[in-house]
Parts: sequence; structure tokens; C-alpha cells
Amino acid sequence: MTRKLFGTDGVRGTANVHPMTAEMAMRLGAAAGRYFRREGSGVHRVVIGKDTRLSGYMFETALTAGFTSAGMNVLLLGPVPTPAVGMLTPSMRADAGVMISASHNPHEDNGIKFFGPDGFKLSDEAETTIERLVEEGVTPARPGNIGRAKRIDDGRFRYAERVKATLPAGQQLDGMRVVIDCANGAAHRVAPEILWELGAEVIPLGVEPDGTNINEGCGSTSTEAASRLVRERRADLGICLDGDADRVMIIDEKGQVADGDQIMALFASDWAAAGRLAGQTLVATVMSNLGLERFLSGRGIALHRTAVGDRYVVEAMRKGGFNLGGEQSGHIVMTDHATTGDGLVAGLQFLSAMIASGRRASDLAEQFARVPQKLVSVRYPRGSDPLADKGVTSEIAAAEKRLGASGRVLIRASGTEPVIRVMAETEDEALLVDVVDGIADRISAASMAASG
Repeated sequence: MTRKLFGTDGVRGTANVHPMTAEMAMRLGAAAGRYFRREGSGVHRVVIGKDTRLSGYMFETALTAGFTSAGMNVLLLGPVPTPAVGMLTPSMRADAGVMISASHNPHEDNGIKFFGPDGFKLSDEAETTIERLVEEGVTPARPGNIGRAKRIDDGRFRYAERVKATLPAGQQLDGMRVVIDCANGAAHRVAPEILWELGAEVIPLGVEPDGTNINEGCGSTSTEAASRLVRERRADLGICLDGDADRVMIIDEKGQVADGDQIMALFASDWAAAGRLAGQTLVATVMSNLGLERFLSGRGIALHRTAVGDRYVVEAMRKGGFNLGGEQSGHIVMTDHATTGDGLVAGLQFLSAMIASGRRASDLAEQFARVPQKLVSVRYPRGSDPLADKGVTSEIAAAEKRLGASGRVLIRASGTEPVIRVMAETEDEALLVDVVDGIADRISAASMAASG
């Protein structure tokens, strides 16, 4: 079965445009409710969290209607980070968890991510089954078996206690001045609270959501404002989260940004030295920089690459018994602490490394020299396939031949939006620009032709 709804991270799109409509959300809730119901169990539960998008109200209500119609009780968490849903699903003995969020996307987009009873995101096979149930239609529960819904007021506080417990026993953040950019998203309350409770002087940014300003000029994809604030306030560190707080970018005291690759390099090196890195292996995606691979190799640490998507990183980690992985984009997965990427936990672990080593953020934030890398995103009309265009495939083949063994080209369609990612790496920066721009131009031309 060809998947029509699910991408690399749940179902995602523009609110009120197929598939992200209230009707589809209700059908997804009913189908997922049927899929997750434990036969023979008297109580069926699902926890639902969301970020701060205006459309979250609509999807929360529609999903609730779908789940309750299938006989599941719904526990509504309100705005909480995605990792909070992963944590609370098993701790509240729920059959499933749902996060309503489009992560780093603009406010007009939204998404629906499913978690299993173990708190981990679903496999492709599970999502395919739910999609089939959506198409087939689900018989609703009998009137006496319709589910109930209620608000859970302490969800974020439960999550906060779990996050604080990830620091070594007795370690506090007294004397640390921290800028925390919450992207006007799901962590706008809980992240500053956690840092303050741990003793830090907190300088908040992006903590005034209005339903339409999530990720707007702030957060992990727009770090300029946080970088300025770190320098102006002479902060020790900046932590930039995305809209659902499962990604992070770190800003050192000089205002320089460390991406997921640099953060993973620090953690992998420290954990390996302490005997904590399971299998002496870091799991990352094909997007991670060649410089990271060389850095790890020099320390006897293996790099296991996966397809793009933190879900695939976690699947590889679980299969191999590894405990550290992530993405260059800022998903840092530490299965000793969480079931999915957690930007705030990663930020705390960076602060912990600073305290333990007595070193500044700038001393830790650049672990390796990056191989020059260029990434361009090219939008295309939904329903078209520019990667099937002969001119595009010829341009890609020519680029690979030009780079040879000195670099690599990676072309992929986003699983969450109609975008083609064009990435290349090589030491020759002029060649790098020429190769990437050439492919991107070809894709743009093919997209224009497809749109008529």
C-alpha cells in the first residue's frame, strides 16, 4: 500500500487543507483508536498534547471526537513539548499518545504524530495499518462504550520533574546565566520554569505565543535574536528550541551557533570517555557532516547512519542497543532519558558538561572542523515529481561525477512538506556552490514546467 497520509514524521500539512482538515483528524482519531484498543482491557486511554498553533484547538477537538467514538478515553495535556507526550504515554498507562504539532514549520501548518504505549513513535508498518483503517472506515463503539475526555492539569509539571532528574545528582545551575528561546511554542512555560528551579538566571525569549507567531523570527531555525541577546546580556549559554521543543541549537557566549552535529560530537566523546556510550556508537542520519564522521573515527567511535528523520534514528538505536543519536537539525536522542528528541534535556546536558569541565561554552561548542556543506531547499507543486525529470537526474549524475571520492551529493524529498533538499559536501567550496546551485536550478525549472 502506497502511503498517502503519513510522511517521515506523522501526518503534516497546511491547516484546513487536505490532509490536515478537521474531518481527517476525526477519522484518524477513530482509526488510531481502533488500532490501539487493547482487546480484553476495560479501559482504553490516549494522551493528547499540542503546541501553540491556532489550529491546535480544532485538531485537538476533532481527534478527541474520533478517539471517543472508538471507545477510548482521552487525556488532554494542553501545550506541552513533544517529548512530554512520549514520557507521559507509558507513565499514565495509556494505549497511545498523540502530539499535535508541525514542529519547526510556520504557524499555518500543523501535524499529528502518534506514539505507541511504550512512548516511542510508530513504525512505518503501524502507520500504514492506521492509514488503511482510515480508508476502510471504522465501526464506532456502541453507545455505552463511547469514551470520555478530561483535562490533565499537571502534565507539564510531571515532565519538568523528569527533565530536572536528568542532571547528575546534586548538580545545580547556580551562577549560570542562560538565554532560553522557546520559539513561542510548546515549551514557552515549562522550559524557563525548569531552568529557574535548577538555579539559573533565566533570560527568556519567544515566550509570548499568540497562535500565529510560533517559530516566527525565533527558535532553532531562526537563532539571530537569541544570539544577539546572549551577547547583549553576557549570558553563559543560549538554548534555542523549536515549536514543539524536540530540537535544539546551542549558542555559546560569543553568539556562535552549534548545531546537532557538534552537540552529538561533544556528548559522544564525553560518554565514550566515561564508559557510558553504548556500543561505542553514535547514530545519526545521512545529513550529518563528514567532519563528524572523521572526528568520531579518530576516537574509536562508530557512526551508524540512517535515513533522515528522528524516528529512523530511534529505530536504529533500539535495534542496535545504542543510547545516543540524533540529527544535524538538532534532534538529540538520549534513550537513557527520553523516547524521542528532547531539546531541553540536551541543553541541560550541555550545561552539565560546562559545569563538570569548568570550561566555557565556546570551548565545547566546536568539537570538529566542518567539511564545507551547502544545503538548498527547493519547493515544488504538490502532486508533481521533479526528481523524475530527465534533466534533473542528468544534472545529479554529472554532479556526482565531478565530486568523485572527494565529496558527496544527497538529494531527498522532504517527508513533511513539498520540498526537495539538495545537499553536497566537499573541501572545494567553489565546486560545492556550483554543484548545489546547478541541481537546485534544474529542479526549479522542472517544477515550473510541471506547474504549467
